[in-house]
Amino acid sequence: MPAPVHVTTEYGTLQRVAMRYAGEFTRPLDGPDVHPVLDRQRATSTWRPFDPAKVRTQQDLLITLLREHGTEVLLLPDAPGCSTRHYPRDIAFAVDHVLIAARLNSAHRQPETHALYDLAADLPLVVRLDSGTIEGGDVMLHDGSVLVGMSEESTRDGATALQRALHRFQVDREVIPVYFAGSGIVHLDDHFVIVAPDLALIHRDAFPAAQQRFFEKRFDLIDATAAEARTVQVNVLAIAPGRVVVADGSDRIAGQLAARGVEVLSVDYSEVTKIPGSLRCTTLPLNRT
Repeated sequence: MPAPVHVTTEYGTLQRVAMRYAGEFTRPLDGPDVHPVLDRQRATSTWRPFDPAKVRTQQDLLITLLREHGTEVLLLPDAPGCSTRHYPRDIAFAVDHVLIAARLNSAHRQPETHALYDLAADLPLVVRLDSGTIEGGDVMLHDGSVLVGMSEESTRDGATALQRALHRFQVDREVIPVYFAGSGIVHLDDHFVIVAPDLALIHRDAFPAAQQRFFEKRFDLIDATAAEARTVQVNVLAIAPGRVVVADGSDRIAGQLAARGVEVLSVDYSEVTKIPGSLRCTTLPLNRT
């Protein structure tokens, strides 16, 4: 029988994770057909067409690393025509014993969610929200709460619907909206990621002063520069308490993590990060201990 979902932190030992290989990049990045949301996002992040074969090769590097550290990797079926199909973090997220199906904001990404039907057949509890939008890149677990970034892709209605669903399924967590200093934010995890107990990476300029103070009270913060955020270096993946995977080239951030006693592993993700996403985006944790 498949193991039930169990994820209570962002840094517990990663036992089982879902991934999906990249396909062709199909979205227009220039001209009159560029979507207004994407147009705003291009002001805060870099978008360039990628080579899908190179992305898949780099995904294999991560898959090999995860398996070497005891993680079972479940490969999801293809989602033809979806440029961001290799970012399954956004289509769902686990909160304790419940897998929440995301409500995607982008119409062109809807086919990515079809993989949830396959997952639902093997999992006892997959919950679909009834209003708003919310994507997994905006969702982070912390000490009895669920932080939800109010990005271009997630809304207050989505956060409220998540709170209702958690109450309905007896998950005792408060949903806390996280606010940004301006528009154009793709997801929270491009600017803030919890990497270990009470330790987080942050790109402070993305957040207003009050939101920065919220984080300062709860975490030892490692500051990322604007250039590091724009190249998605904040989007790392914790695979165990005190063990974090970063993308090659994130040398300063890796040094800051190591200085705090964190073991740092790295993989080449240079082709993956041509659109705003990296290690966290390409992984959907199903079990952490």
